[in-house]
Amino acid sequence: MTTRILLTTTSYQDTPGPHHELLESQGFEIVRERGPLPEETMLELAGEFDAFLCGDDAITQAVIEKSLPRLKVISKYGIGLDKIDVAFATSQKLPVLNTPGVNHTTVAEHTFGLLLGLTKKIQQNAVEVNEGKWQAGWKKPVGNEIMGKTMGIIGLGRIGKEVATRAKAFGMPVIAFDPYFDEAFAEEHGVKRCASMDEVLTEANVVSLHCFLDENTHGMINSNKIAEMQDGVIVLNCARGELVETDCIVKALKSGKVGGYGADVLDTEPPAPDHPLIGAPNCIVTSHIASRTYESVERQALRATHNMINFLNGDDDYIQANKW
Repeated sequence: MTTRILLTTTSYQDTPGPHHELLESQGFEIVRERGPLPEETMLELAGEFDAFLCGDDAITQAVIEKSLPRLKVISKYGIGLDKIDVAFATSQKLPVLNTPGVNHTTVAEHTFGLLLGLTKKIQQNAVEVNEGKWQAGWKKPVGNEIMGKTMGIIGLGRIGKEVATRAKAFGMPVIAFDPYFDEAFAEEHGVKRCASMDEVLTEANVVSLHCFLDENTHGMINSNKIAEMQDGVIVLNCARGELVETDCIVKALKSGKVGGYGADVLDTEPPAPDHPLIGAPNCIVTSHIASRTYESVERQALRATHNMINFLNGDDDYIQANKW
């Protein structure tokens, strides 16, 4: 029987890329759907495929149950697995593959884009210029330097490390917390190890979040944690919106306790027009684009496709997110 693949794509993947050619070379039967697909659609398709090659599609317990025993593997573009019931997949010994290491550069660049936008007031000033206002810098200083400010990183994985090296290039001391701390990297790049997240929060002028979302990290930045931070701290979130309690960060922005919040993610996406962070003071929100450059999308698609093909062909060269 021909191996049947469900391939979900987005609007900018309509033109076949290298990963499409790779799939076709294997002789698979490929069914393409425009994603991300909700649970209802996934349930309609479940049971007809040997593999899912997917993005942010809802692969719930119900979808997995209906897909078995035919479904042999789920291969995901990107790192985040919060739309997949990984625990249930693991209980069924269904491999979930993902693509760490393909988007860390672009997320780190976006993180610094947010940081520079906030500290240099770039967005605010550009809007004023477009409105015909020209407040020359010699009349009134605008923004702050980041050189000499302490960068605190929570989650020193691939993305956190890229942020660290860029922070050092900007002349920022770097401190970090990660339960699986890379001592060799820290020593090579002059990163101070913190014993806890709280230590990062109390010492950093800039706090950048680069950790997974789970039951332990959900709402990790709340009113109590914000109270520990430096006055005027900049908080950056290019990980997951639910890491930060929205009402708490908005209150801190209004009071000035938090000097700026740069976020590529929100707790609800897409947000309602009256979402508290839309139009909040000293806040820049982008629409979950940090990892989605043309270069990184192509890398994700190719890696996810290679993962799936290698698994199906019995080759050990694939990255599996769940273990048993």
